Amino acid sequence: MHFLDWFVLAGTLGLIVLYGIWKSRNAVDDSDDFLAGKRDLPWWTIGLSIMATQASAITFLSTPGQAFSDGMQFVQFYLGMPIAMLFLAFFVLPIYYKLRVTTAYEFLEQRFDLRIRSLTAVLFLIQRGMAAAISILAPSIILCAVFGWNLALTNFFMAIFVVFYTVSGGSAAVSRTQELQMGVMLSGLILAFLLIVRSLPAGVGVSEAWQLAGVGGKTQILDWSFSWNDRYNVWSGVLGATFLFLSYFGTDQSQVGRYLSGKTLRESRIGLLFNGVMKIPMQFLVLSVGVMVWVFFQFNQPPLHFNQANVALLKGTPQEVAFRQLEVDDAAIFSKKKDVVAQLAQARQTNDGVQSDLAINAFQSLEKERQGIRTKADQLIAEVRPGTNVKDKDYVFINYVLGHIPKGVIGLILAMIFCASWSTTASELSALAATSVSDIYRRSLAPGRSDAHYLRASKWAVVLWGCFIVVFAIFASLSENLIQAVNMIGSLFYGTILGIFFTAFFLKNVQGKAVFIAAILSELVVISLFFGVNKDAFLWYNPLGCGMVMGLALLFQKFLGRVENV
Repeated sequence: MHFLDWFVLAGTLGLIVLYGIWKSRNAVDDSDDFLAGKRDLPWWTIGLSIMATQASAITFLSTPGQAFSDGMQFVQFYLGMPIAMLFLAFFVLPIYYKLRVTTAYEFLEQRFDLRIRSLTAVLFLIQRGMAAAISILAPSIILCAVFGWNLALTNFFMAIFVVFYTVSGGSAAVSRTQELQMGVMLSGLILAFLLIVRSLPAGVGVSEAWQLAGVGGKTQILDWSFSWNDRYNVWSGVLGATFLFLSYFGTDQSQVGRYLSGKTLRESRIGLLFNGVMKIPMQFLVLSVGVMVWVFFQFNQPPLHFNQANVALLKGTPQEVAFRQLEVDDAAIFSKKKDVVAQLAQARQTNDGVQSDLAINAFQSLEKERQGIRTKADQLIAEVRPGTNVKDKDYVFINYVLGHIPKGVIGLILAMIFCASWSTTASELSALAATSVSDIYRRSLAPGRSDAHYLRASKWAVVLWGCFIVVFAIFASLSENLIQAVNMIGSLFYGTILGIFFTAFFLKNVQGKAVFIAAILSELVVISLFFGVNKDAFLWYNPLGCGMVMGLALLFQKFLGRVENV
């Protein structure tokens, strides 16, 4: 990487850290300020902070690769976002403000008992701790793939900076820093899109590129068919993902802590609604970048396998010879595809429908043939080192950035990815610390200590959770790509957590003991189904877990009521 890129990257990240520390320099007077801020943030800071917390490095690293491989259908995952934001803004947020809680789980003790508060907090700590490890892992993968660095050490140095400014300013530093981080992220994203379009051949603009992407099956947005094995369609997005977002934004402390820092209920409500309105267009833009990268590689020879670290495993092995032959075959197919693309463009210019259909069929046939070659290449890599993750979606965008973007801009794009990682990880560390101290340590393990003691405990909690995510990231096993890994982890726990909260909100006669038993059983069922039956249906485990907790809690409450009356 050029010196100019290093300068832009280091300068941008250094500015962000200093900005966060400066903006929050007087923000921490006690442990409540550290964990929740001074509750004085305006709606735009809240909205940007909420968006930045969710828009991790995984969003900008993995989602373009998702679009490159599968097209625009992933945007359906966010169709339930506006529904969830409206519900939370008008039904859940007023409850939190009325009780003036530091964490969402304080409410559960008031509604049920300490046992339910502790159980829900522990479920959150487990899933959010794992998700935070994936968040810090994403940019580390980039550095290791590009520079050959050690993954464990890279994770460590990535976490140090996040821990530093989170410990320095607490929740306020996280929110204030995310203002600038979100600006860098959006700027980098728009710039990447414009540069890709500019690099396409003469006569190929956005419209022509989108048409070509349509021929490759990349532009379909809505899929109305229903299948349990289809991860992303309208039904899983509107129904399954709505429950995921209700739980994530309504019960996950990494998000609840963002909007509970608002100066008024109105400011927090507008911040939530702002996120609901802006998230789908932003995600559409991220996916469009991935689609445009796919179009770019129809005119420029792409690598047969995007993860060069995997390709390096073949060196000196018998499989290397076979892989090199596959590269030759792939180059021949690429040459044919370029000719077909030119024929397609000419046919459309002359409105020759017959020639256009022939060209489309030829293109799709060649694309299918190339996918077969890529599958064979993956098999060769797996033969050399069994158990290697041969999925290379996560490396598509960074491969394009490092190989085809001007000097200086590479540093900005990398800064965008790092900002996304830091913004999410900082929120997660702040939330993990708040939950650990407020819901577990101060409430059950060490009650009655001084506020200075809890302030120190909060800072140490940030440090300890930072250590945890670094260690867990080393052992993280990603089945396909990063964005799906995070959603899968969340779906294992969010349904149960949301069911506990929904029972608290809407089933007024149900008491803590019934909910506790229902939550334990529901979580065991969800985990059993995920690992034993169908991982692809993970979005549906959110409404399933929620419904099971509520239904079983009602049944157990009736049974327990009868036992007590005997």
